[in-house]
Amino acid sequence: MIIVMAAAATAAQIDAVVGRIRAAGLSEHISRGTERTIIGAVGDERSLSADMFETMPGVERAMRVVKDYRIVSREVKPDNSVVSIRGVPIGGTQLQLIAGPSAIEDAAQLAALAGELQGQGVRLLRAGAYKPRTSPYAFQGVGEAGLEYLQQAARAQGMPMISEILDVRLLDTFLEYDVDAIQVGPRNMQNVPLLRELGRINKPVLLYRGVSATLSEWLMAAEYIAIGGNHNIVFCERGVRSFEPATRNALDITAIPLLKRETHLPVLVDPSHAGGRGWLVPPLAAAAVAAGADGLLLEVHPSPQDAWCDAEQAITPQALQALCAQLQPLAAAVGRSL
Repeated sequence: MIIVMAAAATAAQIDAVVGRIRAAGLSEHISRGTERTIIGAVGDERSLSADMFETMPGVERAMRVVKDYRIVSREVKPDNSVVSIRGVPIGGTQLQLIAGPSAIEDAAQLAALAGELQGQGVRLLRAGAYKPRTSPYAFQGVGEAGLEYLQQAARAQGMPMISEILDVRLLDTFLEYDVDAIQVGPRNMQNVPLLRELGRINKPVLLYRGVSATLSEWLMAAEYIAIGGNHNIVFCERGVRSFEPATRNALDITAIPLLKRETHLPVLVDPSHAGGRGWLVPPLAAAAVAAGADGLLLEVHPSPQDAWCDAEQAITPQALQALCAQLQPLAAAVGRSL
């Protein structure tokens, strides 16, 4: 941490800052300029906060040097990490497609769709058994039965399965059905009790960005999982809330290279939730691949107009096939495969 003293700071005020640094078990490095004195706190600064110093007389401002997120940062691991979801690598040279319906409706429909997706090269099946809805009167998902349908469909096609967890009390149920990767949606990105519990299990976690979360907040949410011992974390950008009503969210393309600069963990993009319109999925998906995303999460439904949830943003299996053809040369251009 760096503490910048005010121009008129006295020797006693400087000594008081030094004393507080030493009391925290750190040492100090003092640089005396012609106008300012700058004090560096040397050591593990996690026990310090800017507020500890900025309220002291003579202090102009205090700034952290070391980031609050350690385990997930590139400072700890400079090379890219690859997270394996039941043998499917996320973060390698191959871009991964994760697809499926927003909500599970019935076993037969999901089984048929899984077969179509697998035939098109989709290697991971994602579907929601429990649905977080803004309105309490909207369809909330079929519940535990959906996890059974998802397990049957995924195992029949040899595909890993992913589903969103809404409550820490559901974790045992997700483990019972052997969900291969657990999705944490935007509403739960800062649900600390849930994040801590996910840190104690050996399951990959797909961590969505909150609708108003900064990148730093998102990274620190991942750190909550990582400090528990589970480092199998995959970020998923799905857009942030903006003033523009034409789209469901505003896809933050800049988040992809910025996040990759800060963390060694893989970064996916969900263009379906970002645009909120099926026709917006192809251009947003192409932009994500060009910006360096490690894969895409796509909502696919055999008949989007009849979907029980998020009908407007789903695409058909036929549209997915056309999208894959469009993305293949783009992936090759950025040194990836699809």
